[in-house]
Amino acid sequence: MSSVSSHLCRAAVFTATDRPLELREFDVPDPQAGEAVVRVECCTVCGSDLHTITGKREEPTPTILGHEILGRVESVGEPPLNDLTGEPLSPGARITWSVAVSCGECDRCQSGFPQKCRSLVKYGHSLAIGPHALSGGFAEKILLRAGTAAIKVDESLPAEVICPVNCATATIAAAYRVGGETTGQNVLIFGAGMLGLTAAAWANSAKARSVTVCDQNSTRLEQAKRFGANRTILWQDDREAFQTQLLQETDVEGFDLILELSGAPAAISAAAQLTTIGSRIVLVGSVMPVGDVGFDPEQIVRRWLSIHGVHNYTPSDLATAVRFLEAHQADYPWLDIVETEFSLDEINDAVRDAIERRPIRMAVKPQPGAYA
Repeated sequence: MSSVSSHLCRAAVFTATDRPLELREFDVPDPQAGEAVVRVECCTVCGSDLHTITGKREEPTPTILGHEILGRVESVGEPPLNDLTGEPLSPGARITWSVAVSCGECDRCQSGFPQKCRSLVKYGHSLAIGPHALSGGFAEKILLRAGTAAIKVDESLPAEVICPVNCATATIAAAYRVGGETTGQNVLIFGAGMLGLTAAAWANSAKARSVTVCDQNSTRLEQAKRFGANRTILWQDDREAFQTQLLQETDVEGFDLILELSGAPAAISAAAQLTTIGSRIVLVGSVMPVGDVGFDPEQIVRRWLSIHGVHNYTPSDLATAVRFLEAHQADYPWLDIVETEFSLDEINDAVRDAIERRPIRMAVKPQPGAYA
């Protein structure tokens, strides 16, 4: 086992809603069997991080937030953690990894749903206490648990491009996996945030017949055009007028594949009215309670509609997502998504800026210092 370069590191700790994150020192443990200590290169700020900080989402405290992480292996246990190809990781490897760690043995893992493991642990969502306290990306280092689905990342990929891969990109990979065929299909995407822009690029790359993105933010819709959207539609609250405008402007009878990424109940309800025979609806954005949403079961039956829910993703989805960004990093303006960059010392400035401006993404990059 190789030794760590320092036995201390810093991390920003979330302790309570609407309170500043606290920079604290942590002991860096020696990695045990199947574990690895990773130095954080970059961590982008996800919307769920902001939801936790503002109280819209509950997390155990204290915790180290941040899960969209890119890092470099610093030390490994004996035996070391393997990557998704089965190769042992070694110090110096540039990697990303799944947000969720599964046991691989329970009934859910065995039936193809490791992302819903009965003993699931998630990076950026766990208590910052005990031997696995270093479990989030707003830190200089992180300890990867045994069983983590890690994958090596090509040095040519900029950190800002690859960081969201283990959140938004892998989630979209899962959405298209369950949604079925994309080539030659009319695809409708609700929401033009990180998920929506990624979904538009994915459908465009897969040669969808049309890619339509809907959002209530006109600036984001303009950005969606740069990510492969053929058409963009500004949301309007008059449901009937909106649906009429959408179908007229896109010149389709209905959409073959609809991805609902906003979580807005009105958008979910509208999705069911914009289908054709054999359409598939994939719900991704509903990660917080919104109440009941009505569907007409007769239309589901007569149109042979399929409705899928996607939450988290499998290790194979992560691998697919990494391959997608490697293949299409130059095809879309991924770097423009991360609007600003902050150091770990500036973490509260980053949070404040993210809450006030709501950029799609911003980056936190720990700077080498006393604990390097």
